[in-house]
Amino acid sequence: MEEKKQKGFVVKDKRFFEEGGEARPGETEETGPRKPSPEADERNQTEGPAEETGGDDFLTEVNFYNFVLSLSTTAMFHFGDFPDPQTSRAEKNLPAAKHTIDILSMLKEKTKGNLEDHENRLLDGVLYELRMRYVREKG
Repeated sequence: MEEKKQKGFVVKDKRFFEEGGEARPGETEETGPRKPSPEADERNQTEGPAEETGGDDFLTEVNFYNFVLSLSTTAMFHFGDFPDPQTSRAEKNLPAAKHTIDILSMLKEKTKGNLEDHENRLLDGVLYELRMRYVREKG
């Protein structure tokens, strides 16, 4: 099958026929990819899109530690530490930074008593640093 790489995505042509309507050489419906059953089709429509496996190499493992660091990075973006990828300009958005800090604070409150020690220390440290940064930026 033909494969093309573009910006982290893999495109695979799974058609059984050429543009002219002739069957592809060596491909039949029996040897090609299986078609999902009507029941699976219904499940896919209600569950949302399936995950792509080809372009997720840059994503990190989903866990509490990485989630907190992701929110922290979002707050730093709103403090103007990183340029916007589309405009290449760093812009401050203090209300958005405060909103992200409030999300982390809510997360701390809702997970109280359910975190491991290292997770609790991480969340406390991130919240402290971001709150101090917000006070400096605001004043």
